[in-house]
Amino acid sequence: MTVAEAVEKKRLFMLDFHDLFLPYVHKIRALEHTTMYGSRTILFLTDDGTLRLLAIELTRPASPAMPQWRQVFTPSTDTTKSWLWRMAKSHVRAHDAGHHELVTHWLRTHCAVEPYILAANRQLSEMHPVYQLLRPHFRYTMRINALARSALVNGGGIIESTFSPQRYGMELSSVAYDKLWRFDMEALPADLVRRGMAEEDPTAEHGLRFAIKDYPFANDGLLIWDAIKGWVKAYVSRYYRRDAASVTGDTELQAFWTEVRTEGHADKKGAPWWPKLDKPETLAHTLTTIIWVAAAHHAAVNFGQYDFGGYFPNRPSIARTKMPVEEPVDAATLEKFLDNPDEALRECFPSQVQATLVMAVLDVLSSHSPDEEYLGGMETAPWGDDTEVRAAYTRFNDQLKAVEGIMDERNKNRMLKNRCGAGIVPYQLMKPFSEPGVTGKGIPNSTSI
Repeated sequence: MTVAEAVEKKRLFMLDFHDLFLPYVHKIRALEHTTMYGSRTILFLTDDGTLRLLAIELTRPASPAMPQWRQVFTPSTDTTKSWLWRMAKSHVRAHDAGHHELVTHWLRTHCAVEPYILAANRQLSEMHPVYQLLRPHFRYTMRINALARSALVNGGGIIESTFSPQRYGMELSSVAYDKLWRFDMEALPADLVRRGMAEEDPTAEHGLRFAIKDYPFANDGLLIWDAIKGWVKAYVSRYYRRDAASVTGDTELQAFWTEVRTEGHADKKGAPWWPKLDKPETLAHTLTTIIWVAAAHHAAVNFGQYDFGGYFPNRPSIARTKMPVEEPVDAATLEKFLDNPDEALRECFPSQVQATLVMAVLDVLSSHSPDEEYLGGMETAPWGDDTEVRAAYTRFNDQLKAVEGIMDERNKNRMLKNRCGAGIVPYQLMKPFSEPGVTGKGIPNSTSI
């Protein structure tokens, strides 16, 4: 297959840490015991539905002292090139770990939920139906964010000392927010479309046609998204069953949404993509998005961290040394690499202190507490004696239990090679319920760890 054919058939995918990371390369390189590149990783979708790594491009931008350096690394049977390939993969995994923690996790869940919490508590009375709907999804979030700002993402804290962006982590997260964050793209279907992982198709299940059919996050996530959407639509229709005026005329609700946009996201308040709460349908979609982010999106990116990152060679949080072939080539470094590539790779990995600290933190982050309140759990069933609302919530609970069974069957299906097979971790991150501890499953109601 030619490259043109692969592009036309949508068989090529890219893990892109080039544009976002490139402005920080020289800043990070000025720090001790670390390095940085802009990277692009190209993957090919094989006939069996799995992705195969094709190439990694590492780029050091030009500076007043040196021209740009850029090189593409590929798998090889040549021993030296094979070790360079392993080292290049370690750099990309470090980029991915930093982006995951600072953007996908911290920014898109912990940070993004705060404006909803503050605005709801300021503008909605505790008796307001929307406040009652959202309240379980705000549990402990402000507390865990305060703890994170004091020990994890603070200056000189754990993230700065153990992850690849180092002291520029919060700045990079802020830049990613400015360039990439949009409320209308945080809904799961819109997120999949934006990333090229799906196309809208009214004839397909969930209204989407996947670029990769066996994509566990999307396949399982859309089951959860649909369950949340069904519950929220039923809830909204109970309290806003008249017409658009019932939504637009709700002064508390409109004040809540105005504060989210104009104060919680003041620098984006004029963006045209903000939904307007002008009818029950848009209200239900907006509330579904908020609950998805606070509960399911956070669970998907948080509770599997120890499984995948606890063994640090699988997912190093930082790359400490440059590629030995980076120009101008340091003859001593290259010679040392050629004599003992295994040692060179280990020196590129996090230090023992960094690796141990990351392992301990990921263990804590991935752990469910004994008093966890899960999405759709009966411990957070709606208060009061409204039989219509309670019946809708019971259906929500039943649907989530059924979803667990579907996911269990998928994890046993030998045809689904991205979630079943030798050495493949079963995908359980979207299973709604869990026992206490590090289980790799369970969706708490709120962003609380």
